[in-house]
Parts: sequence; C-alpha cells; structure tokens
Amino acid sequence: MTEAVLIRREGAIATVVLNRPAKLNALNHAMWLKLRDIMQQLESDDALRCVVLRGAGGKAFAAGADISEFGEHRKNVAEAKRYGEAEHNGVMAVAECRHPTVALIQGACVGGGLEIAGACDLRIAGRSSRFGVPINRLGLTMAYPELRFFVATFGRVAALELLLEGSVVDTERALALGLVNRVVADDRVEAEAYASARRIAEGAPLVNRWHKKFMRRLLDPKPLTKAELDEAFAAFGTRDYQTGYRAFLEKRTPEFEGK
Repeated sequence: MTEAVLIRREGAIATVVLNRPAKLNALNHAMWLKLRDIMQQLESDDALRCVVLRGAGGKAFAAGADISEFGEHRKNVAEAKRYGEAEHNGVMAVAECRHPTVALIQGACVGGGLEIAGACDLRIAGRSSRFGVPINRLGLTMAYPELRFFVATFGRVAALELLLEGSVVDTERALALGLVNRVVADDRVEAEAYASARRIAEGAPLVNRWHKKFMRRLLDPKPLTKAELDEAFAAFGTRDYQTGYRAFLEKRTPEFEGK
C-alpha cells in the first residue's frame, strides 16, 4: 500500500508530502496520525534546517477532509471527538515544530489543508490556488482547539469571513486576508518555495529555532520570566555567532554548524 504521507530529504531540507493525489490529497484519520508522527520524528533531527510541506500531484495541497470516511470516523459525537483530537494533534505537530516550515501550495488548499498550511511559518502559493473552510456546507463546526489556533493564525476577521460565508477564495482575496505570504505563477511555485527553504537553511539554525520559540511565547499573555528574557541573549554564546559576524567583516558567506 502506498504511504499517504511521505518524507523526502535533500541535505538540510526535508519535504513532507500529503500523498493521495487521486483524491486531491483529501485528509483521512490515518493521515492525521501519520502527519503527527512524521513531524515529531523531524523535530528531533538536529541536522535539519527547514521542512517543506506540499501535496502530491500538483492539483491540490489538500482538498479538505475525506468525506467518504465520515460514516465511520465521524458517525457520532464520540467518534467526531476522536477524529478532532487526531486532526488537532496533526496540525499542532506542524505548528510546534522547532524547525522553520514552508507550505508549497498548488491548487486546492481547503479545510484541514488550510489548517496545515496555516501551521507553517511561510505559505507560498501558485496563482490558481484556492482557499477556504466551507464546513458550514457540511453541517459541522470547528472545535475550540482548532478555532483558537485558526484565529491566532489568520485573525478574527479572516476566520469569520471564511467560516460564515463558507466561500472558497482566490489568491487575490487570500493575500488580502493574510492567508498566504506570497503568490507566484503556477509554474514557479515549486522553485520559489524551495528557494525560500534554501534561504532559511543558509541562516543560523539555532537562531531560526529561537525566533520561532520566542514568537510562540509572545502569544502567551503571562509576563516573561527573567530566564526567558536572558535566553534572548543566548545566541551570543554560540559558535555560530562567532562564525556569522566574522564572516560579515571578512565579506564571505558564513557556514553555520548549529552550535
């Protein structure tokens, strides 16, 4: 049986592929579990510097949930809770990955697909991509944990427009709503996403991980502790800091080690 979520690796960049192209990469219960496991596996890889997430086939990032399995995995309240937990854990495994993440978006990016893309740090889309969460057409709600993350990622205004209208919007509207960072021609999206991943990978990996950690912490209203404030200066004690500023002075490209 073909794996529905794949990992590919090229140097310091890993690619996670949602791999059900015949179904436009529609997400089923098993895929959410696999996505969580894969992202947790990548989390522990110190040699990794960036993760690209994409859909197979070029026609969709992910066209939402696989509705054909709702009769089994969402047939009642108890099963829906179990499915919702798996979905939320999959999304949060992407969101909480310490390595920078880039969503390479081609075609449909809908429902759970938009949640996964939203969990990535950068979202780069092809011109013909489409975005939405039309779950009010299915008679189901987004659970509180998902909704909290969705609003934190895209903002209350964008979240309400997508959820209340149930519309699937084009890239122009997606840019206006802040759903994506960048839109390029369809035949350029792959090159642009990997160029972004390479730029990220060329930076100091510890610094990128710290910045992700710091930004997540700033979403928490609790006051920062002295230890947390001090951690913002920890980079100055690393070998990569010595490498970086000396390379700048010597007008050469730094080669960071992650140490």
